[in-house]
Amino acid sequence: MRQSPDIRPFLGRGTAVPFRPNTRGGLDLVSGPALVEQSIWIILTTPRGSVEMEPRFGCGIHGLVFSDNTAAARAIIAQQVAEALTEWEARIDLIDLRVSEGTEPTEIRIEIDYRLRSNNAFFNLVYPFYVREGRDL
Repeated sequence: MRQSPDIRPFLGRGTAVPFRPNTRGGLDLVSGPALVEQSIWIILTTPRGSVEMEPRFGCGIHGLVFSDNTAAARAIIAQQVAEALTEWEARIDLIDLRVSEGTEPTEIRIEIDYRLRSNNAFFNLVYPFYVREGRDL
């Protein structure tokens, strides 16, 4: 099977998340930089310890869900995100990581700048993390 020139074997190809059947009855696939971005989202949204066969997989930020939006909590979140991405996403180099207050008091904004190791292309991702649900807490 011949690959199109824009698919880099190093980055791989995988099933799109969330799983949805396509018009042919199969599952949609993603590849290249979109697969890496999807992988980062999966790492950040998976609480550490929730995967039975790989208990270290995921990110430890979910232990801070009911904490206050303080500078100390944001520093812990930055450390947890950096550790998780360094451990679980070998296709990237983490360039910069900024954790700041979001637009609401319960939102923490995680900004990730990263470089793909395969071609040195730069990307960024913004991940909103909510320490408390609801408004006016």
